Amino acid sequence: MDFKDKIRSTLAAHERIPMAPGPVPAAVLLPLYRKAGDCHVLFTKRTEHLHHHRGEISFPGGVRHPNDRDMRATALRETREEVGIAPDDVEILGILDDFHSVYNYRVTPFVCFLPDDCHFSINPNEIDRIIEVPLSHLLDPAIFRVEDWNWKGRIHPVFFYTYGADEIWGLTAAILHQFLDLLFKGK
Repeated sequence: MDFKDKIRSTLAAHERIPMAPGPVPAAVLLPLYRKAGDCHVLFTKRTEHLHHHRGEISFPGGVRHPNDRDMRATALRETREEVGIAPDDVEILGILDDFHSVYNYRVTPFVCFLPDDCHFSINPNEIDRIIEVPLSHLLDPAIFRVEDWNWKGRIHPVFFYTYGADEIWGLTAAILHQFLDLLFKGK
């Protein structure tokens, strides 16, 4: 079984937990691709002039538009707008649980594979830069930590992954953590 098949079968076997409607619907892609013989994960660093999530590291994606057919269409549209990946170049492998953001978004993450030779074309109005992280790096326990944060009177675990000078945390790290936990339990 190749890696894509492993992801596809693992996500198909996962009993997904969707969220009830209410929060603003949004969707992201967790994009994987091969580069220099290693599997990489694509992240974006958002520009500092945005109203929401400025300067944060995230997966490509955003809020559902009324003309989006479904959440998958939202993730694909937003990814094209942010990093220039055509929807036909995206191979969706599965879907993770919905996540609730502190900004009251219900985020649906889709795991996908991009072509090995994909070319990124960032939208400078939204994206400062692309961050390409080898999947093997994200499996190193030395770059991972959990902090307990108080939010709305309750303690919540907040995940952090460090890659060079960049810190992937919050909702993006929670989505990443679920993906890694499902695929690499105990590693």
